[in-house]
Amino acid sequence: MIIDIQHVNWQRETGTIINDISWQVQPGEHWCLLGLNGSGKTTLLNMINGYIWPTTGKVAVLGEKYGEVDLREHRKKIGWVSTSLQQRLHGRDTAESIVLSGKFASIGVYNQIGEQEREQALLLMRQLDAEHLTGRTYDTLSQGERQRILIARALMAEPELLILDEPCTGLDIFARDQLLHRVQHIATGAQAPTLIYVTHHIEEIMPCFNKTLLLRGGEVFAAGDTTDMLASERLSEFFSTAVDVRPEPGGRYSIRLTGQDAQSQA
Repeated sequence: MIIDIQHVNWQRETGTIINDISWQVQPGEHWCLLGLNGSGKTTLLNMINGYIWPTTGKVAVLGEKYGEVDLREHRKKIGWVSTSLQQRLHGRDTAESIVLSGKFASIGVYNQIGEQEREQALLLMRQLDAEHLTGRTYDTLSQGERQRILIARALMAEPELLILDEPCTGLDIFARDQLLHRVQHIATGAQAPTLIYVTHHIEEIMPCFNKTLLLRGGEVFAAGDTTDMLASERLSEFFSTAVDVRPEPGGRYSIRLTGQDAQSQA
């Protein structure tokens, strides 16, 4: 099993952030994690990466039970692209050095780099249409270019699990569409890692994501096949707002408010 979370809770003095979450991800599945801001998405990701520990419950990732595995080595099997990672990177590092750092799950490159690693980094940059960024420092890249570099970095260690935490944040409509199609290409490629895509925008859910977890208020609202989870009636209940969800050409979805909710915002 790729992810096995059983009855996990995470509590703080302010209250319960994660409440009795159980979630299993099987090989061959790609999941979208859908929830509004404050739903507990980031907390759940931090648990999967072993950065925080559940108050109660059990977490196992890639067949390893947390508490019984060296997390520093285990994290090398997990690629993670997030806004928090962007803030930790060194702005004067070149694009290719940031990609190379993914080999060692480090911020910056402190190991001896061989020709094979350099070729691998350039290949990943080429596949993500980022080879032309070679030699550019990270602080000179656009948001879309940074996201491509971060995805290449995440793939550098050939992870078994790739987590994309709201990767389209800050992108314009064109850069977003390009990035989403690259994600689709990664998911459908040979020996693709299991993908977890985190968002609160339904229109970002690509056809490759055959499963969806709906997270609300720190609890699992529903989980299952994406076509079932994105039904208008289910999402209207999930958002507590009447919505109309429709499939679009290419296997994606669109959503709009309906009824009184739409009129109140007109």
